[in-house]
Order: sequence, then C-alpha cells, then structure tokens
Amino acid sequence: MTATESAPPTAPVPPLAARARSVGGSPVRDILAVTARPEVINFAGGLPAPELFDRDGIAAAFRDVLADVPSRALQYSTTEGEPTLRAGIAARITGQGLPTSPDDLLVTTGSQQALSLLATALIEPGDTVLVESPCYLAALQVFGLAGARVVPVPGDVDGIDPAALEEAVRRERPKLLYLVPTFQNPTGRTMPAPRREEVAAVAARQGLWIIEDDPYGELRYDGIRAPWIASCPGAEDRVVLLGSFSKVMAPGLRLGWLRAPADLRRACAVAKQAADLHTPTLNQLAAARYMDVLDTHVARVRTVYGERRDAMLAGLAEALPEGSVWNRPEGGMFLWARLPDSYDTTALLPRVVAQDVAYVPGVPFYAADPDPATLRLCFVTQTPKEIEEGLRRLGRGLRG
Repeated sequence: MTATESAPPTAPVPPLAARARSVGGSPVRDILAVTARPEVINFAGGLPAPELFDRDGIAAAFRDVLADVPSRALQYSTTEGEPTLRAGIAARITGQGLPTSPDDLLVTTGSQQALSLLATALIEPGDTVLVESPCYLAALQVFGLAGARVVPVPGDVDGIDPAALEEAVRRERPKLLYLVPTFQNPTGRTMPAPRREEVAAVAARQGLWIIEDDPYGELRYDGIRAPWIASCPGAEDRVVLLGSFSKVMAPGLRLGWLRAPADLRRACAVAKQAADLHTPTLNQLAAARYMDVLDTHVARVRTVYGERRDAMLAGLAEALPEGSVWNRPEGGMFLWARLPDSYDTTALLPRVVAQDVAYVPGVPFYAADPDPATLRLCFVTQTPKEIEEGLRRLGRGLRG
C-alpha cells in the first residue's frame, strides 16, 4: 500500500444494548467525583465514617482465618455462601424476631448485587415494578437496566400508603414492590408496624412480591424497633429480605445477603453463578469470625452517629431558608429536607459547592414527578464540629 492509498473502509461495531443506552449513571457518584477535594464538607455521600471502622478487629479476623484455614479461605466456595457466615446471619435474624435457617439465605457481593440478582430472576422487559416516592436511587437504576416500567406509589411521613398501593396493584398488575421501610434512603422515614402489616396484607390479597431492603435497620438511635414486613402474617411466601454488612462492618468487604422463598432463592443462585460464581471466600470467613464482636462495634457506631444526627438537626433552622421543612429520623444515615417552592436544589448545587460543601438534590430519587425543592443530607460521615461548619457554608450557598 502506498502512502497515497487509503485504508479499506471498516464497518462500525454493533451498538450497545438499549438498556445500557437508556439508563444513566448515578448522580450521587457524579457529585462525589466533583466534590472529592479534601476541603469539601460532603453531605452528599452515603458513606460510613471511616474513623469508626474497627481496623484492628477486622484485621485480626482476617489473620485468624488465614492462620487457621488458609487453603479454605483462598479457595473457590459455594455460590450460596460459606456455611459459617450463613449460620451467623441466620442466628442474628432469628434473634431479631424472624425465624431463619442458613438454607434460607444467599450471600451476595453487597446487597446491591442482591437487587440485581432479583431483577434478573423476576423481571421481564416491560414488567411493572412499584416503588416508594422518592426511592433509593440505585434501585431505580437496577430496575431500569432490567427493562422494567417503574411506577411510584404515593405515601406520607409514615411511608407508602396501603390504600394507594392496593389501587396501584389493581391498575398496574405489577410484578413486585420495592421498599426500604426502616430509615429509608433518601428520606430517613420509618414505616410503623401497623402499616407494615397492611402492606403485607395487600401483597397477600393481590399476589405481589415484596423486596424489603434493610441496610440501615441496626443503626437506630431512638424509638422502638418495628418488625420486618417479612415477619408479618401473609408475608411468608412473598417477601425477600435484604441485608448488608456495609453500614455496620465495612463497605469495602462487599458483603450482603438475601432471605427468600426456596424457588426464588435458587433462581438467584443460578443468576449469581453467571455473575461471579460466589462472593469472596476470605471476606466471608473473616466476617463470620468478626460477628462475635459485631454487637459491641455496632453499639459504638450508634452512639457516635446519633450525636452527629443531633448536631445536624441543631443547625438546620439557621442553615436552611425560612419556610423549609425537614424530618427527624430515628436512625439510619440520612435527613430529607424541602425548601420553599421557589428553590431548585439542582440549579443551586454549583453555588453551594463553591462554598466547599455538598448535598444531593432530590430530583434523581423520583421515578416520576420529581420535587425540585428537595434535597438529601448524610449526617454520619462528619464530626459534629464539621457538621456545624458545613451547615454554615450551606446557608451561605443557599442565600447566594
């Protein structure tokens, strides 16, 4: 070929799948990337406080496992999960009021994977999924990638409205309902026990799967624990309970679990085999060892996080514009606020970030009809002193 000759034409590669083209990334992740500067006080992430990680205790668990069972720890494992970890999780769930055996559980690579596996096992493109309004953002992404039609159900400060849920089920004929009933992300609200029973009854009458996601339930600072929906009458054969060690142990371990009826659990195990074969064996065995001291660690974390929640609540009235409203979560990591109607939290975010502080606008958490005046604040990552300074900066940014 001479220099004057051109290369032969090539055909373009086939396009990405439609689902990959239609679902965007996480706005929260995008905000965290923009605000990664160390001087930024970041209320945007859902990040546990790194200084509270029990580095010594977790390191000891890994050392013990590698010393005692190295060949097992470094080997392939079963898809369902290490028996010792499943036994520990089952005992913990049983102790909290929901009788559970190890065989009821599938260990997952974070509870986010559990959501993905359930979407694979349950959702056909075009199926309808009901969600809260607003809803956990990453769940909206999972259902969108699965090709689901996502429909929000109205609610109030106590969560989803059972009457509205029953009407939506009759109208939409959905495959499943997704809920975070305890310290919900993003609102921090908790569904009372009587409403949980009503939701379970609707599912039993109408024939509906419920995914009950509970990543924050052990982070309660006051109030009385509500029973899982999975323990309500009529829910036994139709509720999948998800849990995670990310908020109470360490998110970097990527350990979660799902508790599901046998047929659905087996389908999720097949989907997991195709995804990653199994969750890392070493991490599972170390977590199983660490569960002996987990309650002590969680009690310490609860004390610190409760103080940080109170610090944020103490400063909000001065930081937010007059006419704003917000909730007082009994636990979890998030506080939800609504500014007056004239405010658009998405448009205001760059001005706020210029003050070296960040939040998450509320709009991405809505499946439909978003409220542009809402925002989410995470209160667990910063110290009370940092929260106080962050709220001062927030107030300056919102006032312009």
